[in-house]
Amino acid sequence: MNQQIRIMKEEILSDNWYVLKKITFMRPNKEGNWNVQAREAYDRGNGATILLFNREKQSVILTRQFRMPTYVNGNESGLLIESCAGLLDQDNAENCIIRETEEETGYRVTSIQKIGEAYMSPGSVTEMLYFYTAEYSDQMRVGDGGGLEEEQENIEVLEYSFEQALNMVKNGEIKDAKTIMLLQYAQINRLLEPKRAQHILIAGPYRSGTGDDPHLIEQNVNLMNAMAIAVYEKGHLPVLGEWYALPLIEQAGSQAIGDDIFNRIFHPSSIRLLQCCDAVLRIGGLSQGADEMVRIAMEQGKIIYKEISEIHSII
Repeated sequence: MNQQIRIMKEEILSDNWYVLKKITFMRPNKEGNWNVQAREAYDRGNGATILLFNREKQSVILTRQFRMPTYVNGNESGLLIESCAGLLDQDNAENCIIRETEEETGYRVTSIQKIGEAYMSPGSVTEMLYFYTAEYSDQMRVGDGGGLEEEQENIEVLEYSFEQALNMVKNGEIKDAKTIMLLQYAQINRLLEPKRAQHILIAGPYRSGTGDDPHLIEQNVNLMNAMAIAVYEKGHLPVLGEWYALPLIEQAGSQAIGDDIFNRIFHPSSIRLLQCCDAVLRIGGLSQGADEMVRIAMEQGKIIYKEISEIHSII
């Protein structure tokens, strides 16, 4: 627990649907003096949301439903276009979003990908939202969707081209934050691009944590090589910076790991190689060099994978 926060009192202001509390607490200011403050926090539980996409059709599935808070804040129709979402209700996020997807859209998905989590309105609402994506096909449709009647849901299922959905964000037709975040994620990560072989750099520790013990370094390289095989079996072309750098370092006359020749070639060659790659797969433990490759790749707009399961098979 944060020792800089001291809860003095919690008052329940409303427990009608979810719980609204007024919390009185103390925390030090920048001079170190303790001040009493009070804030209201609305606890509606955590939630999950998902973007359904189809590469072949270049389309996405969204929903439209009435949202009273938007109506009282200037949305004349009260209708909002959104990605499928729901509250966890004591369930885990993955099970929740699979259930909500079928209830709201009629599509039964089994393979989903978590892409992150975020506080959506941290100034007043406790909710953490978990974000997912999943591919859909017409064969996955098992019902009409529309939500549950007993929950008074009246949800319209929408299928848009991805380009149209992005344009709807630009022109203000889509104003829901979670939906905008998912669509932009899909755009940045080229999620709807036709499946093709990617050139994927495997980035992991080489010297880190080894004390330059050759046997431990060999273990690190073997781990990256094993991951390269897994990437290859998915139909992609893996590469390690070590495959390029080490022969060059030897040919250039390096006498020991970390000498001037080694340092001149080892990491810089990986940076050059990265310019020819589509993505980076970060594996293993601590490594400043691997983390630097991820940072540079992000700056260059490359795809970053953190698990082999995130890489789609094209075979």
